Amino acid sequence: MTVQPFTTKDFTRRMENAISQAAAAGLTGILVTPGPDLVYFTGYQPTAITERITMLVLDADHDPHLIVPVLERPDAEAAPGAPAVTITDWADGADPYAATARLLDAGGRYAVSDSAWALHLLGLQEALPGSRYTSMTGTLPMLRAVKDADEIERLAAAGAAADAAYEQIIGVRFAGRRERDIGNDLADLLRAHGHEQVDFTVVGSGPNGANPHHEMGERVIQDGDMVVLDFGGLKNGYGSDTTRTVHVGEPTAEEREVFEIVRQAQQTAFEAVQPGIACEEIDRAARKVIDDAGCGQYFIHRTGHGIGLTTHEPPYMVVGERRPLVPGMCFSIEPGIYLPGRFGVRIEDIVTVTENAGRRLNNTDHALQVVS
Repeated sequence: MTVQPFTTKDFTRRMENAISQAAAAGLTGILVTPGPDLVYFTGYQPTAITERITMLVLDADHDPHLIVPVLERPDAEAAPGAPAVTITDWADGADPYAATARLLDAGGRYAVSDSAWALHLLGLQEALPGSRYTSMTGTLPMLRAVKDADEIERLAAAGAAADAAYEQIIGVRFAGRRERDIGNDLADLLRAHGHEQVDFTVVGSGPNGANPHHEMGERVIQDGDMVVLDFGGLKNGYGSDTTRTVHVGEPTAEEREVFEIVRQAQQTAFEAVQPGIACEEIDRAARKVIDDAGCGQYFIHRTGHGIGLTTHEPPYMVVGERRPLVPGMCFSIEPGIYLPGRFGVRIEDIVTVTENAGRRLNNTDHALQVVS
């Protein structure tokens, strides 16, 4: 797939939508700092995120304004979203907070990127004592949650690349090798299939599989081990994240039974996806299957998380999250059972909400794969 770059029109539409959401939330505007939010709104990623303030100011009363250090202005001007913003710079030796404060309402209330440095926020508070600030995720959690067709295409490509890595990894030898060896193989395969960034390669064998975030270690994988493989990263700037659980040699009847409970939970949660239902209902659907099987105490995390420019972002599939699903939302469905000191099982796909159901962005077999 040849990915077409996002255009200035795309970034303008995103900024207009953000300003509208901020106004609806009773905010004066939004302050966007380097990280995924700034990439989303402008396509600009500073070479290094440092103590020098860079900030995009979005509000209903002014055109979008990006303030940058003077030495980084050429890079900012080269960003694909730059034509949609006014760029102002400041030089070392000047007061960056006074320069930024001129772009803000002295008594305004702003949502701020979660990645903002405390140094910068405190500097603005000192420059504008009457201003107020709130977390962007806390106030506008759905700001990047609904993906457009181009974003979904990128997520689908990332999912397909992760699937291809899985199809290859199950052909390698597991027994007698360290978890770290398999994890390194997975990372190499993700890169071979186009990932520019590998965020994680969880390889939890035997009792390590009962730790959902074990990642990988020096344990040598044994014949008879259940092995949880959870891996992902970024391809064309958008995330992949998939989990499959394999078994080294023939599994026991109990292992097959636990695996089947998780498989059914994952399938049931997927079938529950439709526009208009609350995010928490996806969690409830998966959890009910595991609870009814008597394993509820061993399902110890939420059922899913959003994905996009980062591999974990809103929305979250967890009890208490009552926001409705809408077409274009993309998130994981990943129930699991973790038996302490013994083994774990997890199955995960990325799913997007369509006009009437859900669509999987991971499509490898859910069956328990036996490896050597």
